[in-house]
Amino acid sequence: MADRSYRWLLIVLALIGLTLDQTTKYGVFRWLYRGGEFHDSTGTGNTSTIVPEWFELIAQFDRDTPTCDCAASGLQTWSAPVMPRVNHGALWGIGGSKKGSANLFFAGVSLVAAAAILIWGTRRGPSRERWLSAALGLILAGTLGNFYDRLVFGGVRDFLHVFHKDWDDWSWPVFNIADCCLVVGAGLLLVQAVFAPAPAPAATAEQTAAAPTPLGAKV
Repeated sequence: MADRSYRWLLIVLALIGLTLDQTTKYGVFRWLYRGGEFHDSTGTGNTSTIVPEWFELIAQFDRDTPTCDCAASGLQTWSAPVMPRVNHGALWGIGGSKKGSANLFFAGVSLVAAAAILIWGTRRGPSRERWLSAALGLILAGTLGNFYDRLVFGGVRDFLHVFHKDWDDWSWPVFNIADCCLVVGAGLLLVQAVFAPAPAPAATAEQTAAAPTPLGAKV
């Protein structure tokens, strides 16, 4: 019997995660643009409360950044006629102060990571591991989702905000679905690495030759 391959799981999760990430980003920013009337505390966007005092959707915009005079301009303005405010760095805003150089660096990292996942994750050995394939598929989805943003918008669109006003205005950095895919995928990868049983060693040619022939088997 041929070895079972989970390459399909890697690809399917990557496509689903990428589609969900881009659909939610475009949808939320389009919905919260609200004709250019901004009412959040910074005056740059709008919010929508999902769980009072805990969780909200937030979309902020940057009127001072022009859209590009290129083929991507339609992609930049589908949600709103002005550019979204983006995170030029990585998770938790790491490197965000450098803007252009940070975005270029992390875009390069994303491209290399996506290529490495596709090459390694579709090889015969790794593709036989179900949970490893699932983890790599989610990580690939998150990587491609934010890579798209970096190419089109010069940074990553974030809109999920967890906070609590009673905890000294505690606030988690704003994130997106691609970030969720990355974190869940990394968690699955860690669990798989720690708890997955070691593969059984392959039988050597000498062991195979010395094994008794089953009764009734054809030789």
